Amino acid sequence: MDSALAGTAAGQARIVLVEGAVGCGKSELADAVADRAEAAGATVLRALGSAAERDLPLGILRQLTACTPPGVLPELTGEPGNANVGAMQAFSAAAGELAALAPVVIVVDDVHHADDQSCAYLLHLARSTRWARILLVLTESVHERGDDPVFGTELLRRPNFLRIRLERLNAAAVARLVAEQLGPDAAERLAGRFAEATGGNPLLLRAMVEEHRVTGAQEPEVGGAYAQAVLTCLYRCGPAVRELAEVLAVLDDLATAERAARLLDLPLATVNRGVQALSAAGILDGARFRYPAARAAVLEWTDDSARAELHRRAAELAHRSGAAASSVAAQLLAADRTDLPWAVPVLHEAAEQLLADGAAERASACLELADRSGADDEQRAQFRTMLAAIAARSDPGAAERHLTGPLELLRAGSLAPARLAALARLLATQGRIDEAAEVLERITAQDPAAPDGAVRDGAGRDSVNRPGQGGRWADPLDGLSAFPRWTAAPPMEPGAAPRQVRAGSPTTLWTIPEYAVDGSSGAAAELFLRGATLSEATVAPIGQAVRALLLTEGPARAMPWCHLYTEAAIRAGAPGWQAAFTALGAEVLLRQGDLTGAESRAAAAMDLLPERGGSVFAAGVSATLIRACTAMGRHDAAARELARPLPEGLAGSFQGLAHLRARGQYHLATNRFHAALGDFLQIGRTMRRWGLDRPLLLPWRIGAAEALIQLGEAHQAARFVADQLGSKDAAHPWVHGISLRLKAALSEPKERQVLLARAVDELRTVGDTYELVLAMADFGQVLKETGDSNRANMVNRRAWHLADECGAHALRERILPGHTVTPGAPEGGRTDVGYAELDARLSESEKRVAMLAVHGHTNREIAMKLYITISTVEQHLTRVYRKLNITRRQQLPVDLHLLGAAEHA
Repeated sequence: MDSALAGTAAGQARIVLVEGAVGCGKSELADAVADRAEAAGATVLRALGSAAERDLPLGILRQLTACTPPGVLPELTGEPGNANVGAMQAFSAAAGELAALAPVVIVVDDVHHADDQSCAYLLHLARSTRWARILLVLTESVHERGDDPVFGTELLRRPNFLRIRLERLNAAAVARLVAEQLGPDAAERLAGRFAEATGGNPLLLRAMVEEHRVTGAQEPEVGGAYAQAVLTCLYRCGPAVRELAEVLAVLDDLATAERAARLLDLPLATVNRGVQALSAAGILDGARFRYPAARAAVLEWTDDSARAELHRRAAELAHRSGAAASSVAAQLLAADRTDLPWAVPVLHEAAEQLLADGAAERASACLELADRSGADDEQRAQFRTMLAAIAARSDPGAAERHLTGPLELLRAGSLAPARLAALARLLATQGRIDEAAEVLERITAQDPAAPDGAVRDGAGRDSVNRPGQGGRWADPLDGLSAFPRWTAAPPMEPGAAPRQVRAGSPTTLWTIPEYAVDGSSGAAAELFLRGATLSEATVAPIGQAVRALLLTEGPARAMPWCHLYTEAAIRAGAPGWQAAFTALGAEVLLRQGDLTGAESRAAAAMDLLPERGGSVFAAGVSATLIRACTAMGRHDAAARELARPLPEGLAGSFQGLAHLRARGQYHLATNRFHAALGDFLQIGRTMRRWGLDRPLLLPWRIGAAEALIQLGEAHQAARFVADQLGSKDAAHPWVHGISLRLKAALSEPKERQVLLARAVDELRTVGDTYELVLAMADFGQVLKETGDSNRANMVNRRAWHLADECGAHALRERILPGHTVTPGAPEGGRTDVGYAELDARLSESEKRVAMLAVHGHTNREIAMKLYITISTVEQHLTRVYRKLNITRRQQLPVDLHLLGAAEHA
């Protein structure tokens, strides 16, 4: 351009055509040339072509003449038809005279929008002023040539003609521009994404850079600078290209030139030219938008009713052409239309495809739209059941509410057999045992030939094929669990006798394997967890496996899996699953005796729920909160939680049992013993009816026995304790330990001392600090009653420390009233030795002996437990005293229990 300006100043006319896609800098280049020419003393005449003024005769020429003083260029007449040859000669002559005084630079931007008469004038000027000092600079969109082919052809024939093609910026140029505007660090982070988003279009790139500078946002905003730049490009491309862009934005992943041509009813060649124009501008990549924000800007710009109609037509076109159901469904969702005869089946098919691909939100949207359509009751029940499974990802309460409609249809007798299995499975997953049993009852009633709990699909086939099963019936709960099944009966009618438990029961997900002393109870659970990936199909079995580990092998084995799957739920963007595993983690901490941790984690699970209450799931989390607050002595907080309204159906759910247990413990703590007894007995009735009467799962007899003891019914309390000690679960040290503590409460002091010592030993191995404190508190009391005050003081000191550690402040006060800091050792003793120092100073044998001594065992008892002589125990203790610089047993540091905890873990 500088060369053209210099040649013009030397007396040789130049014609320069600057062409390129919209937004690539044609106007900016033309303005730069005009500015340089003016700075060099040239006369500059400017004009801008516009689609709106395309039919205005001599519109461009009038803009040019307006740049000179009146009379310098001849007056123009705008009569329709061909331009007057004489007038054109006069204009060219006047321009030549003007050029004799100083070089003349004529800049016409967007010449493809110039009217025909102005083009004729410009062409005549180019022909007749070859040796005048006139530079004619024209800009033209490469994909929007003027209607008159003569104009371009004649210019091309001129010997002084030069064409300059402006291309989009390459990656290096984009990085340089971003670095200049935002700095080198930003260029390193953003240049690649900016280049991809804009295709190197300078207009779009500058807009994106400016928007990032002003807002700091990583993605462009609707209505922001980038969106406005996209719309500007489309506006300058003309109405035909704008309409094409709207159609392509609507088609989205279905976008092709062929489909756009059919929707627009235009020749394919015409649409291809428009696609090429938008691709050249960096807006499209092929027939699809290069950047989602550009498509969003176009959709936002399009009239709502027109856009909805386009989506409807696009859905019909996609369906006719055999597009994937998910793509057709996307158009139906955007149109919010289901009045097409094939719409509901397509939405259903799309939902299943999307679920398989992990797109749960889009699948849910398809089902919601199908549910709002004119579908029949059976279809709606199917949609609601599928929605419940999906909603559990984000909101367990919403998942429960989705099943209200199918249950109503079930009770009205309108639910087809093919829909029953999935409904029973989801109800069981949600812990709604009675309602799940009600569904299984209906399955059996509809086909007496089926075994209890089996179901067939509408075609008479097995709904689930059990591997290795030769019969034609399958358990509707098959595939939910890799662990042993338990059974339950449907709910009893008022006044009716308990029904027998039956196969195929909904309690499958709430059962645990038999306890094995060798630790193999949790082997199947851990094997399953090691290979399980979190998904809709596995979330319930994973929860079951973690619960099985907790109850059979203890909290130390279960907690790492809670952490692992909580993190997996966060990565999956599933707050409902996150809430479920956070709540399970709270149960683990409560079983560990970490009351403050359990309260905190349960509260975190509640915070993940859109609505803190009103669901069966939330009631289960609330039960953990109530139990933790009650154990900590925070009865007001527990009462506030108990005052929350209870959801319908809670009484027939496993969470309902958890709530009864929490309420019963609160009643015990607040001296409402009759109410507590009623709660625990109700748990027992329900668990027996369900076939789930396992102390490991829920030791309701302990609560009932405690209430009966307070009510003076020692004989009845003893029966409950004996029943629990007679169960298979009594082999588990946790069940055995808590049972022995209650048995001791019903025994004479000497026997009580023996029983409590055994209870302490059992509970010390299972990691339940709170239950251990309860047993130690009773043990310290009985030692005091039998006159062994030294041992009593040691046990109470240890129990006080553990109670303080787990947050049981009310229990701490009961053990040593009036103490607000850890009870110290007698004067002259040293108890400030830390865990690491203890571990370093003492041998393994000394640690074992000292730990048992801290827990209040006599030398004889220690000798019997460790299979050594009393003399050896005394020697070990003497060395421990010397190493710790203490003189007697009562000065042993309480941190010794940490060494034992590590050993037991």
